[in-house]
Amino acid sequence: MPELPEVETVRRGLQPVMEGKTILDVKLNRKNLRFPFPENFATRLKGRKIIATGRRAKYLQFDLDDGEVLVMHLGMSGRFIIEQGSQISTPGEFEQSINRLSAHDHVIFAMTGEDRSIGATITYNDVRRFGFMDLIKRSELATHPLTKDIGIEPLGNELTPEKLAALFQSKKTPLKAALLDQRLIAGLGNIYVSEALFRSGLLPTRAAGSIVSGSGKPSKKAVLLTQEIRHVLEEAIEAGGSTLRDFAHTDGSLGYFQHRFKVYGREGENCPNPGCTALIERIVQSGRSTFFCAKCQD
Repeated sequence: MPELPEVETVRRGLQPVMEGKTILDVKLNRKNLRFPFPENFATRLKGRKIIATGRRAKYLQFDLDDGEVLVMHLGMSGRFIIEQGSQISTPGEFEQSINRLSAHDHVIFAMTGEDRSIGATITYNDVRRFGFMDLIKRSELATHPLTKDIGIEPLGNELTPEKLAALFQSKKTPLKAALLDQRLIAGLGNIYVSEALFRSGLLPTRAAGSIVSGSGKPSKKAVLLTQEIRHVLEEAIEAGGSTLRDFAHTDGSLGYFQHRFKVYGREGENCPNPGCTALIERIVQSGRSTFFCAKCQD
């Protein structure tokens, strides 16, 4: 599933062709994705201007000029294809190639250009159909079931060592599981948590509360973890995502952050830290693979 950096990469790819533009038409090629489309979905979108393109956790949130928000989730394999005249921006490349089939083109947006003509056609293609779209009033977004329990943004000002300590104090949950809990911190996924923990020298299996002092203050490791979470996400966004098997970019470019992975997917390889002779190990936590160095992380 695309993680926060991949979703942010998609948002940035869609921004130039959708933000500030008006939706001329919407074509639905089926009645549902993972869930049914909202009632009168296409009609409610037609003629609306997109005034801002945003992201909350792994949700794309595009504000419309009537006070509603177009909320979109990519699921496992959702992607957008942008067509402008004769130019087609294919949605990135995959480790395992997946050919685009028109049968999986489920939603087509026609956007205005400078003179009210069609400026770009944006097609949402989703092989597995785990993605979905919804329309929610901006005034109701904070209390909506989709978003009301989402935690703090890891790239926002809310994530501080003090906030991390408050979230994790007295928690016996494994540290990796706590970081993946979307009710605490929004948008962190398996890959980047493994990378941030390695960079911080923290074992994924240690109790989350172990990085908090008895008085509730963050330890030095908690301070470092907060910094590394931000750094690893920012680096991934700068690189354009990780180019995972089921993720695709909007502008057709290849993301290179996967080549910077220090531990993820590197089971049995030498630890990249200078002087360390240990091998990267893999364990399974809550059904997901965790990669780490038992010598460098404690």
